[in-house]
Amino acid sequence: MAIIVNLDKIMEKRNITLTELSEKVGITMANLSNLKNQKARAIRFSTLDSICKALDCSPGDILEYIEDNSNEKNN
Repeated sequence: MAIIVNLDKIMEKRNITLTELSEKVGITMANLSNLKNQKARAIRFSTLDSICKALDCSPGDILEYIEDNSNEKNN
């Protein structure tokens, strides 16, 4: 299972910088950067809610599930 964070794509569509989003959401630029660069291991629902409000989007716009078949055994 792979969860992909598309925060950078949404930010680009909304023409907003990491600094601006950080100020609107009240989250450090370092934490947003980790999320944006696929380095975050978790995200709080309250954080996701704040990001969605600031970017006028839904969680499904930011998070994407891609099936990872690398764990399947070859038969």
